[in-house]
Amino acid sequence: MTQSELIILNLSEIRRRSIILWRALPDDQFHWKPDPNAMSAGELIRHVLEADYGWNMIINGESMENYKTPWKNRPITNLEEELEFAEPHRKTFLASIQQFSDKQLSETAIIHPGNGESKNLATYLLRIGYHESVHAGQFMSYLRTMNIDRPNIWD
Repeated sequence: MTQSELIILNLSEIRRRSIILWRALPDDQFHWKPDPNAMSAGELIRHVLEADYGWNMIINGESMENYKTPWKNRPITNLEEELEFAEPHRKTFLASIQQFSDKQLSETAIIHPGNGESKNLATYLLRIGYHESVHAGQFMSYLRTMNIDRPNIWD
């Protein structure tokens, strides 16, 4: 298995478990937020899904200077619509990762536009998985606060 295949496997498994968590949220709680300054449950899901679009631009060396998200002005309605809209962007992102050689993954420097930090491409991609995992933990705390039984994400 190549490094890119392992990274895709890791990102896919993280997403699979995120979706299990997200599906535990009742539809009528999609706009719930733990406090006025927090993202709603739907906004948190959107943030994770929408990030794939930006990550893909970054790993392909595209400028983020005039970044425009396909989600702009799109209402946050429900999980299934969010997943459906995000799917083509997710596929594009994973296809981009697939095309990188082991040498590119270890030698390509990626500078994150938000903080200017440089990481090699493989490390950057693994950090993307960590980003989603952190938000999965955050979402789990939302479920706990709403007294929703935690789904089994370990199967």
